Amino acid sequence: MTTKKADYIWFNGEMVPWGEAKVHVMSHALHYGTSVFEGIRCYDSHKGPVVFRHREHMQRLHDSAKIYRFPVSPERRRTDGSLPRSHSNQ
Repeated sequence: MTTKKADYIWFNGEMVPWGEAKVHVMSHALHYGTSVFEGIRCYDSHKGPVVFRHREHMQRLHDSAKIYRFPVSPERRRTDGSLPRSHSNQ
């Protein structure tokens, strides 16, 4: 399966140009698969863009981070941080 390249991507707490999102070659996640992720989709609706079950997705993401004992700073716990930025790729 191929991934559709977007103009921007969420990386380390901010939207960055696709080509600037880089992971170090010695990253533990790269070598051992230690990571957490959550697939979140945004859809067009008659009321504008809608993120399907955003709060639930973010809660699962934070729960997964807790299992791995990854630190989640208070500002990253905000569940609405990525919503306005989702328009960057339109």
